[in-house]
This record gives sequence, structure tokens and C-alpha cells, in this order.
Amino acid sequence: MPAVTLSSKFQVVIPPDVRKSFALKPGQKIEIIIHDGRITLVPIGPMAALRGIARGIDSDVPREDDRV
Repeated sequence: MPAVTLSSKFQVVIPPDVRKSFALKPGQKIEIIIHDGRITLVPIGPMAALRGIARGIDSDVPREDDRV
């Protein structure tokens, strides 16, 4: 498991093999999740990747007669 060092500016460099395996790009957003004393970095993908995720879901919502 690769280890990184925290710089004096509180920055870390993600090792090249990790960047490659997750196809990380410069400027890409990464979400930080803190849970049970651990820090987890989760790459945020493009919104277009979510297209079709709810395909086939029933979107019919009962509405009152005075609402459109």
C-alpha cells in the first residue's frame, strides 16, 4: 500500500500508480469522507456518468387537482 507525506502546506501527492488506476486528472474534484478515525478520498465523477441511472423508474407522482 503506497504511503504519502503531508507537506508543510498540508498537501499530499497521489502516487502515479493510484492516479492511473483511478484515471484521475489534474483539477478533478475529490470528496473527503471522515469515518471512524479514517480519511477516505473518493473521486467525484462527471455528472454525465449518472445519466440513465434511474432508467425505468416510475416518475408518476399523484398531484392535487389545483397543482400542475
